[in-house]
Amino acid sequence: MATVIRLARYGAKKRPYYHIVVTDSRNARNSGNVLEVVGKYDPMQAKDSDKRVVLKVEEVKAWMAKGAKPSDRVYKFLANAGLVAKKAVPVQTKKHLQSEKTQMKIKDKAEKQAKAAEAAKAAAEAPAESAE
Repeated sequence: MATVIRLARYGAKKRPYYHIVVTDSRNARNSGNVLEVVGKYDPMQAKDSDKRVVLKVEEVKAWMAKGAKPSDRVYKFLANAGLVAKKAVPVQTKKHLQSEKTQMKIKDKAEKQAKAAEAAKAAAEAPAESAE
């Protein structure tokens, strides 16, 4: 049986409250068919509150020794508690940036506008000088 440590949602509408549970990976999130509740997570608490994440450390260690895999969110909780090593932050992709070709077009357009502005300024100053 592939066991996982994950969140099971409880609480009212717009007032979430989670139990950190050990369950079979094939079970639904809130099936109620959990092996053990190993902690609680209350996202409504302040981020620095001790009551935000409460873990039963010994039970978590025991289940991980048996091969239970934590979900991504639970892994972060365990890393903050010092039970596992923190994962490296993935490198940001640059898909949100414009392509080089588009960047060059924008740069060329800006240069043309700057030259046109300089020419207009020079043209405006030239008649004023010749009038004197």
